[in-house]
Amino acid sequence: MSFFRSLSSLSPLAVLLAGALSAPASCAAAVHTATARSGNAIQLGAVTYRLDSVDAPEPDQVCISEHAEPWTCGMDARDQLAVLIRDHDIHCTDIGPEKRFGRRRRATCFTEGDRVSINEHMLQAGFAIVREHAGAKLRLAASEAQAASRGIWKGCFAAPRDFRAGRKENPLLGASCRADRDREIRAALFPQSLTMPQGCTIKANRAIRAHLTGNIGIYQLRGCPGYAAATRPDRWFCSEDDATAAGYRRAFNCRNP
Repeated sequence: MSFFRSLSSLSPLAVLLAGALSAPASCAAAVHTATARSGNAIQLGAVTYRLDSVDAPEPDQVCISEHAEPWTCGMDARDQLAVLIRDHDIHCTDIGPEKRFGRRRRATCFTEGDRVSINEHMLQAGFAIVREHAGAKLRLAASEAQAASRGIWKGCFAAPRDFRAGRKENPLLGASCRADRDREIRAALFPQSLTMPQGCTIKANRAIRAHLTGNIGIYQLRGCPGYAAATRPDRWFCSEDDATAAGYRRAFNCRNP
């Protein structure tokens, strides 16, 4: 009998006490309100966890499909994760801070009763790639997805870290990349004007002056003085937490609208 099912026979007070006494300090409490923030980020309560050893397309990232058409792969990766966690209790084993992504934590996460981690599921589905420090099990899952052209591997895409940094000349990935159309494909993957993903209205641009505050760029909220003038944002974000986690700071002249 699982830990969660065994609690069903206890009184509400006993359930609370049992959870407080038995939950390891390194684990987040299981909740029903888990939210997919991106293809590799899960919010549990006030904490957002990035799936350890996994990188996924950002919500505003575009890939090329196997039919040579632009594809909102970042939103599809987020939707894939949302389906995995929907209507499930989720628990995440906290591995430590994610130094490159603000206050977010690294974690291995599971749905209740599943012995395969959500990290591995995203790799198996082909909607994420492994990071350099990934273990053998995760690397195998990613290799199998790539060989089978699942998820983003069926098309052509820039590594998420290259998209975030705007590195347009690095090698592209996927079964549908074509050397004879390389210039055209790169123009589609790194467009001069990114399309706003549904519900993601925050504009951000890389800016050298932001380096003074330890950031890579500046973001604008709707109603802020510079919002309308930012006609070619480098990034779109769905929340301020997402923007700050990616290394951007709010424009100094931008107050809460």
